[in-house]
Amino acid sequence: MTKLRIKIDGHEIEMDADGNPATILEAARLAGIIIPTLCHHPSLEPYGSCRLCTVQIEKNGRKKFVSACNYPVEEGLVVDTCSAEVAGIRKMILELLIARCPQEKKLQELAREYGISKPRFMQEDENCILCGLCHRVCEELVGVSAINAQNRGVIRDVDTPYGELSEDCIGCGACALVCPTESILKRRNIYPLSSADIKDIEEEFLSGTIDDDLGVNREIFAGRSGIEGQDGGMVTSILNRGIETGMLDAAVVAQKNEIYGAKATLVDETDLILQARGTKYVRVSVIAPLMDALNRGKKRIAVVGTPCQIRVVRKLQRQGYFNEKYPDAEIILIGLFCFESFDYESLKSHIRELFGIDLDSAERVQIARGKFIVAVDGKEYSCRVRELEHEVRSGCGFCDDLVSRLADISIGSIGSPDGYSTVIVRSDRGKRLLEATVFSRKEINRDEIVKLAGFKKKNADKNFAGIIAGLPERFETERRECAQSSAECRNLGILS
Repeated sequence: MTKLRIKIDGHEIEMDADGNPATILEAARLAGIIIPTLCHHPSLEPYGSCRLCTVQIEKNGRKKFVSACNYPVEEGLVVDTCSAEVAGIRKMILELLIARCPQEKKLQELAREYGISKPRFMQEDENCILCGLCHRVCEELVGVSAINAQNRGVIRDVDTPYGELSEDCIGCGACALVCPTESILKRRNIYPLSSADIKDIEEEFLSGTIDDDLGVNREIFAGRSGIEGQDGGMVTSILNRGIETGMLDAAVVAQKNEIYGAKATLVDETDLILQARGTKYVRVSVIAPLMDALNRGKKRIAVVGTPCQIRVVRKLQRQGYFNEKYPDAEIILIGLFCFESFDYESLKSHIRELFGIDLDSAERVQIARGKFIVAVDGKEYSCRVRELEHEVRSGCGFCDDLVSRLADISIGSIGSPDGYSTVIVRSDRGKRLLEATVFSRKEINRDEIVKLAGFKKKNADKNFAGIIAGLPERFETERRECAQSSAECRNLGILS
């Protein structure tokens, strides 16, 4: 195998010329030489945003400064990571960053390590250092692209389209994991949830027994209402009864849509609720109809959604978003069990290839016992769910919540007998709404729910593994090693 040799800080390094490691930063780390960086993550494509990894290279007798995270290694390259010039550039970069975000601890630590007690520039009051990690992980790994970089120069920022409440964010928290500051957790138009956020939400909004597998709950049972609906019709029955008794003014539900498969809609009549019966298995955003309901003066609103949408609304509640603008509003969350959702166009095409039928004409779509079932003109067609893995929406693999753990009531078919729905009551609000509903009960198969919930969590953990591998140990290790390197440079008179 062909070898190439480079020199970093006087150390000869030999490596395979097969593109791994591909950059100076990677080669230095493999050699135990730490180069500080704020915008690099091993699971993401090099970006070169922060420039803190600037090094000096010598090639063909000429010297220049480059960013180590995206400069490729090549035969005979000579790299200096600790020269006076390199240290001066990094110090200037840190002064500019600390001036922009003076309260960020990560920058304060690095500034101290480089001997910066007070930046020379006018201080701003920002918290985003524009490293790009958040929108890159959202696009490259999660595949949702809820946020992105916008504008240029001094007005450059990271935001949602038009700065409005995101209808794409699924609250997976990947952006919060990679953010080197707390900037992303302070945003009010996207909804990343940390483990601490989830715990706080459970304590504030839910009450009951804490179950590690199924979340906080007051009771779990299989229910069947008198309304003909999918798996016992419990969601439809609860909403109808809530409207009839005045416990609800309106509800946000998913109605069938031939373009997107489904679309969240605001309804305030029982006939419209009946029309929305049945699971759609596509991801929809509940934000627009919920805000419409609040702006129209609706006070008691039920929101029916999958785990990702329940997380979205809970994050806004946790931030106090609704209380500030609509202090009298009461939002009740009915969460659906969800293992994954599908891209409707892709799913429709696949179903047409398999069965020669149009999914838009389906009278019923259902997932049961590992099968995807479609009923058209009174005839059922089915395939194994695993055959549809390429039609699963991006981002679903990063969700570890099968049973809508943050809802007031969670409902799904897993673990209940045919014709029944599994119902998990998680709060006083959920209990009061359920008490107004007439239904019959049966026991559930808890083990069946736990098994699938565990499988989904394991899948999410696997997808997050590449992100977590470099965090937070990466930052802490680099901080210590960078501090040591800076101290050595001061001893040599390179840094003041």
